[in-house]
Amino acid sequence: MRRMLALPVAVVAAALLLTGCVNNEANENPQGGGQSSASADTEGYGVTKDDALAATLPDAIAASGVLKIGTDPTYAPNEYKDSAGNPIGWDIDLADAMAAKLGLKAQYTAAKFDNIIPSIVGGKYDLGVSSFTDTTEREKQVDFVNYYNAGILWASAKGKDVDPENACGLKVGVEDGTYEDTEELPAKSKACTDAGKDKIQVFKYDGQDQATNALVLGQVDAMSADSPITEYAIHQQSDKIQAAGETFDIAPYGFATAKGGELTDVIKNTLQALIDDGTYTKILQKWGVEDGAVTAADVNAASKQ
Repeated sequence: MRRMLALPVAVVAAALLLTGCVNNEANENPQGGGQSSASADTEGYGVTKDDALAATLPDAIAASGVLKIGTDPTYAPNEYKDSAGNPIGWDIDLADAMAAKLGLKAQYTAAKFDNIIPSIVGGKYDLGVSSFTDTTEREKQVDFVNYYNAGILWASAKGKDVDPENACGLKVGVEDGTYEDTEELPAKSKACTDAGKDKIQVFKYDGQDQATNALVLGQVDAMSADSPITEYAIHQQSDKIQAAGETFDIAPYGFATAKGGELTDVIKNTLQALIDDGTYTKILQKWGVEDGAVTAADVNAASKQ
């Protein structure tokens, strides 16, 4: 459900699942001292170089010793910045682990979300790590190595049951500009009023942290957000909030790579190695987002559905 790329109206109508958080005008800013193989070890994951996988790297990347990654770090807990401005999050941990497995240093560039895919096409980045929803439209430009299934998940106050399909009259918090704000809740509210019931009262917040805080403080009855975002909030506030229903409108996330390039299979096989050795699960569990875990890496899953 990550943000929508600028697309023609006809394409937008056919691809609503491209949407997500509001765009952030992130300046392109290389994190030159970024995450290295050692950083994955310091997180307790114990990732070491796999010589066989490293031997499959494209020559230019192998020679440089660097995996150039574009990311828009504005989307906690997937990818965001710590107090020092360094990229962190479970997407970043996964990318670090893949780089470590390949014996590379991960070099991050903070970029505007809409610029990442064009920059991969242009060869500026080797990899896009920014909660991209894999869609058939995006697959026309890049390949996706699928690593997670995300959707929409609601949360309510601890001990208070809320049904997302029967929320007429309730106060629901969302981050302004998200799919949940612009598409999901307007449709649900219209269904309520069409049935002669009270509309859903949508409370919009500039940041997801504010929407979560409103729920914790009892200012809203529920909140709606992307599943890993809600799962992380519940993980952090387990004594105050709970999941309301199950994840729905599920779609695959993908790491973006150059279309038809050698790196796609390398990333797929490296991700599979991390799944097989348990590192992948450790990372998701650390961040409390294991609900969307996959058991096998895939490529361009959207076109297979």
